[in-house]
Amino acid sequence: MKAIRVHQFGDPQVLQLVDAPDPRPGSHQALIRVRCAGVNPVETYIRSGKYGRLPPLPYTPGSDAAGEIEVVGPDVHRWKPGDRVYTSGSLTGVYAEKTLCRCNQIHPLPDAVTFEQGAAVGVPYATAWRALFQRGRAAPGESVLVHGASGGVGIAAVQIARAHGLRVIGTAGTEAGRRLVAEQGAHHVLDHRQPDYPAALLDLTGNHGVHLVLEMLANVNLGRDLSLLARHGRIVIIGSRGPIEINPRDAMSRDADILGMMLFNAPEAELEMVHAALVAGLERGFLQPVVGRRLPVANAAEAHRLILEPGALGKIVLQT
Repeated sequence: MKAIRVHQFGDPQVLQLVDAPDPRPGSHQALIRVRCAGVNPVETYIRSGKYGRLPPLPYTPGSDAAGEIEVVGPDVHRWKPGDRVYTSGSLTGVYAEKTLCRCNQIHPLPDAVTFEQGAAVGVPYATAWRALFQRGRAAPGESVLVHGASGGVGIAAVQIARAHGLRVIGTAGTEAGRRLVAEQGAHHVLDHRQPDYPAALLDLTGNHGVHLVLEMLANVNLGRDLSLLARHGRIVIIGSRGPIEINPRDAMSRDADILGMMLFNAPEAELEMVHAALVAGLERGFLQPVVGRRLPVANAAEAHRLILEPGALGKIVLQT
């Protein structure tokens, strides 16, 4: 099979397309023919060697894919060859024509969902769900600010929050991004590049502030986020690229919570709940992943450059 391999940590050019042997499934494992693989920002941090947990070299990147089961190992009863699935993890990496997964990393892909869309589910939608409900304790009727709402996690959060009765305010830095966020169900969309957007947000909430903030770039926005919170509000930090100085009194005066999260920290039981909810949303049609760019897997290096550029419009996927 063809696969992307990383033999040393570094810039995107270390992503090399090579011939590799097909993996063989063991007990409670399945081999999946990958049709599309999703690209996530965390994969660029790992590739560069600037992440807390690094895989042994060489390795194939990626955890999000969609395709069909090709072979199942011993003791596998739920799955059979030909089943359409999406993945939320992999034993061998998904930037490849085939990937080996444990059975608990595989989830059914409804017929109405394309392989491209299936590759956009794993990390973005699970992150958004966990941030909203397991960390952020979102409740129907509350307001939520989704910063960077035109990216993969942002779009997922907008769709999920709107479907569960929250009042959704999204931000994006381009006109195309703001239009996309509105199309995905946000009640209001603001331009976070405009200096007056905090005043506009407070006006939308009658100067009470929002109950919940999902923050994709905390090193830029966290201090300002605190000033936009309602009393007893929560901020869930999903992404950050550096340090920031904040005024703790902004948290104290609101009894506010600042909550960090990484999807990899989620207990297995929580992940099972998350993906059960996501599969139901895909089946019912209120979750519809948006794919912004499609590239051949050989162009993985370009995908790693593109995903860190501002102005994201949905998910980047690699076609195998």
